[in-house]
Amino acid sequence: MEKYISSLQNPLIKEFALLQSKSRERKKNRLFTIEGHREITLAIKGNCRLKTVLFSSEIIAEEDLYVIKDLSNSETNFVEISTEIYDKLAYRNSTEGILAIAEAKQHTLDSFTFSSKKPLILVAEATEKPGNIGALLRTADAANLDGVIIADMKTDLYNPNIIRSSVGCVFTNNIATGSTTEIISFLKENNISIYCAELQASEMYYSQDYTQASAIVVGTEATGLSKEWLQHSTQNIIIPMQGEIDSMNVSVAAGILIFEAKRQRKFV
Repeated sequence: MEKYISSLQNPLIKEFALLQSKSRERKKNRLFTIEGHREITLAIKGNCRLKTVLFSSEIIAEEDLYVIKDLSNSETNFVEISTEIYDKLAYRNSTEGILAIAEAKQHTLDSFTFSSKKPLILVAEATEKPGNIGALLRTADAANLDGVIIADMKTDLYNPNIIRSSVGCVFTNNIATGSTTEIISFLKENNISIYCAELQASEMYYSQDYTQASAIVVGTEATGLSKEWLQHSTQNIIIPMQGEIDSMNVSVAAGILIFEAKRQRKFV
């Protein structure tokens, strides 16, 4: 492989651009793009295999590049690119001059495990906006949850906007995806109580006991959770609203619920 690329017509540069912009290409090739030193470092620590690293020596600090090289496996290709190409490919100007193509991991329920006997899990159903998914993953990372499950996902997990908005937490969380029906079956098989954030037939969120195996389930801001979740809910829970509106951003609501559960667990 070439060690220096200065043409936007180079096949590798075209491949990167396609993976960056097309979900279909990411799914077909099981590859995705990463931008930024921190995000790439977290991806490696999260056991993602890097296929190719693209870097601009005029931007990235030499010691930062060495860190990535030391962490990467021997099969990773490192290719220098011109600053012109970097500027075309990068969404941000604060990502230290480094990009990567990585292999997508499987996120099936069959491979979803947790070490705790009383796991605390966040479930998000049909969340469409990558920014919301990213924010949920940041919250899950901050709380060190046992896992995050995304039901009926409307985009692919390796959408660049999810990686950016999660600040790399898409790599630090234990994540699975599946249909609502599959996830409900999984939770019940593992004796995990289901607490649905829902306005109707609800009790105050702080009145419940989350110290046992628990899943906190949130839906979209527009339509909430589907009926299937509500039919299988252990208990619907509500956050009291004291203003004029009756809902808040899904990631904010999830944060309130998750950290109440962590408080009860003494942040263990």
